[in-house]
Amino acid sequence: MRRLPLMRLIVNGTETVAPDGTSVAGLVEQMGLAGTACAAEVNRELVPRREQGGRLLREGDTVELVTLVGGG
Repeated sequence: MRRLPLMRLIVNGTETVAPDGTSVAGLVEQMGLAGTACAAEVNRELVPRREQGGRLLREGDTVELVTLVGGG
């Protein structure tokens, strides 16, 4: 089985690796957040949910993923 090259990202302040060509939506899935209300920011730029599948990440990108937490 051939492995894809990996890239390094900073996700919520922690270094993370992902396969080259990973989209924001793919990263959301990789982080176990698929199906949740999740806002994404790449290099301080908000990526609308409808654009997350087409927004490819690059080596060294800084990503912030924010989910809603209920409670009280």
